[in-house]
Order: sequence, then structure tokens, then C-alpha cells
Amino acid sequence: MLATWTWVITILLSLFFIGMSLRFRKKSSESFLQFAIAGGTLPFFLILFTDIATIMGVGNFVGHSSKGFEVGVANIPFIIGEQGSKILFALIFAGFAARFTYKSIAELLNDLILRDKVSRAIVGILTSAIMIAWIGGQAKGMGALFSVFTGADPLPLIFFFSAVFIIYTTVGGMLSVVWTDFVQGVLLLGLAVWFYIKVFAKVDFSYSNLQTMLADVGASHLTELSISGWEVLNLFITGCFGILAAQVYWQRSFAAVNPKAASRAMFYSGIAAIIFTILASVSGMIVKAINPDVEASNAISWLILNEMTQLVAILFFILIYLAAISSASSQLHSAAIVIVNDLIIPFSKEIKDKKLIVISRWLVVLVGIFSILAAIYSESIISLFSFAYTMTGGGVVPVLVIGLLWKKRKSEKFEMGYQNSKVSVWGGRIGLVSGAIVSVVSGILWGVLVSAILTILVSLLLPNKTDSDRTINIEHA
Repeated sequence: MLATWTWVITILLSLFFIGMSLRFRKKSSESFLQFAIAGGTLPFFLILFTDIATIMGVGNFVGHSSKGFEVGVANIPFIIGEQGSKILFALIFAGFAARFTYKSIAELLNDLILRDKVSRAIVGILTSAIMIAWIGGQAKGMGALFSVFTGADPLPLIFFFSAVFIIYTTVGGMLSVVWTDFVQGVLLLGLAVWFYIKVFAKVDFSYSNLQTMLADVGASHLTELSISGWEVLNLFITGCFGILAAQVYWQRSFAAVNPKAASRAMFYSGIAAIIFTILASVSGMIVKAINPDVEASNAISWLILNEMTQLVAILFFILIYLAAISSASSQLHSAAIVIVNDLIIPFSKEIKDKKLIVISRWLVVLVGIFSILAAIYSESIISLFSFAYTMTGGGVVPVLVIGLLWKKRKSEKFEMGYQNSKVSVWGGRIGLVSGAIVSVVSGILWGVLVSAILTILVSLLLPNKTDSDRTINIEHA
């Protein structure tokens, strides 16, 4: 019975979202700007709910509950870094980004700081890593839950689920994504609140009760932050810097109708993300207290199937479906736009707008297929995210921050079309590559440090030729 209802709900919701996308096909085909960022016209409520729907993916409900089951409160520093960085992004970058109509963070870096298509491509590749990981993670998490609920092979659902968000993203572009996210976000909030009330009722809404129950099963260590300060800092920086380099949040800021709408939406969604993700992690601890022998990856699913009613199970499946499909479609759209905007346009002769839209739609399909196939061979949802966060955060963020702070003309504001940074072409290239490599090999803290130092040193030793010429001219004058 549960398996039948699972398929019925999946098909009905899928048809509804595909139907919604058809409404925006014509509008999204007007220009590449429309397809990519909805012409920079999105109001506060759409930005808010697309942020919420994108943030609250499978990793928030399933991945972090598994981590909570395994390591307990030691998972919280990563959560605060990962989710709290959205508040940091809102306060520092969202309003700034909304002043412009760029289509990607790489384009912003190229125009305001580096003026180098090679660096632009490097940033495009690095930022794509997070999105490809996230897309695959949503599909894999959805398939794993389906398998637990029905006992069936998850691959058919993974492919069906993936086809749905690929289709409606291809058809309607940014407008399709944000309007489906609006519906998904509203439902997500309601179902998430209801679900966590059910879960925390298992410990009478008392953390002290949870501590006692964990002690009874020999798992009291989960309530202790038994990791070093260095590890805490590394987890925090990994989550924080990965989000600050995430294209999907920059893209929504570029799409906002004004800076206030962008910063407020990201601020409120960041608060919601911290709350719900911590609740997910603590939910894993609750499962550990009830049944310490269940597999960590199936922790929350076991709780639903064995401790709650069939209605709760069905509604939880809807919750995860909404979380997965909203996050996957947003990341897929962003990944396709990055590839067109930063890997194709800079290295091609002038391409007409209509052709860019066609290329973007094909890339939505290709990136979606690649991401799903890659995810099938990954062992963990969170490991997908963490690796991408580390590589991208360590490479892109230091160059971005230094580039924005180290201005040529300190009194001038950044404006589209005007480079105003002392970071040189080679400084940017070396900073990006070294930060990404060292972060993966030795950890993000070392990666950020190496990237920052090399970006500054190389920029001083190898300044842009135009900078050198300008200095010589001034001295001669």
C-alpha cells in the first residue's frame, strides 16, 4: 500500500510541476538574460521561497540526520558554517550582487576584478563542482529513501525523478525554477514543522531526556563536542566558504529586483536553514537513542517506518520529494548557465541570443544526466557536498574577497564594465588553482591561506601590463 501511494504521489506532483513550467516557456525564450536570471526582476517573496526550497534539500533532512546519528553535536559546527554563511552572504554580498545583472559569480570576477577569460573558466569549473555534487546528491538521496520505503530497486525512481526536474528546468528556465520553488517552499515549511514536532515528541521535547536515553544505550559521547578546535574551525570554514562561492545564491541575487529584496530573502532563509538543519541532526541522535543498531544512512527512514503511522510516512516522502526536486532543479539551472556563460561565451565568436538559449537547454539535459550517473557511484550524500565545498571554497572565495577589498581606486564604487582591483591576471590564476588543490590535499584552512598569500604575492610580482604601463606613464608625467 505504501509503495503504491509513493508512486502515485510522485507521478501527480511531477505532472503538476511540468505543467507549471509550460506557462513560462515563452517568457524564458525572449532572451538569454530572461532564461538565466529572469531579467533581474524577481521580487522578495520569490527570492525568499526559492532560497528556502533550494537550501532545504535531501542533505538537510536525510544526510544531516545520518551525520547526527554518527557524530552527534560534532556535526553542528559544519551546519553553522554551511547554513550560517547564508546569513553572512545576505549581510555582505547579496545586496552588492543585486546591483548588477551578471549571470554568474565568474562573470562578476572577470568584469570587476580579473579581466581574464582563463580565470573566468577556472571559476566556472570550480563553482560547477558544487552544483553537480548537489544535483546528484538529491537524486541519490531520493532513491535511497524510496528503496527503504518500498523495498524496490531505487534506480527507476532516480531516473524518473531526474527526468522530471530536467524537463521543467529545460522548458521554463529561471522563471520555471523559482515559481515551482515557491510552491515547493511553502509546502516544505509546513511539512517540516509538522514532521519535527512528531520526531521530538519521542523525547518529550526535552534535550535532557535525549541525553539520558543516549547514555542508556552507551552513546552519551554524541552529546559532547569531542573534536579539537582545529577540526571545529575546519568544519566551519568548509561549510562557510563553500556557500560563499555557490553560484546558485549569487545568481538569485543578480535576479532580484533590488538589493533590499536579495539581502532580506537570503537573511531569512539562512535563519530557517540553520534551525531546520540542526533539528535534522538532532533527529539522528533521537534515532540513535531509540535504536542504536540501525544503519546511519537509514536512521530517519527507520524512525518513520517503525515508530510512526503510514500517513506520517507518506507525508515525509512528500517532504523529501519536494526538498530534493527544488534543490536539484535550482542547481541544474545554475550549472547550465555557468557552462554557457563562462566556458562557452568567452571562447566563442559572438553568439546570437536565441542560440544561447538553445545551448543552455541542451546543457540542462546533459549536465542533469551526467550528475545523476556520477551520483550513483558515490558512497555518501554529504561526502559529495563536502568535497565540492572544500575545493570551491578554498579556491574562489579568497580571490574574490581580496579582489574586492584590494581596489585600485579606493574612493570609487564597483560598476559594471569598470575593473577596479589590484589582483593581476596571474595572481588570480595562481590563487584559484592553488587554493583548490591545497584545500583538497591538506584541508580548506591551508588552502585559503595559500590562495590568499599567492594571490597577493603574484599580483605584486607580476602585475597586469596595463597596470605597469599606467605606473610608468604617471612617473613620466
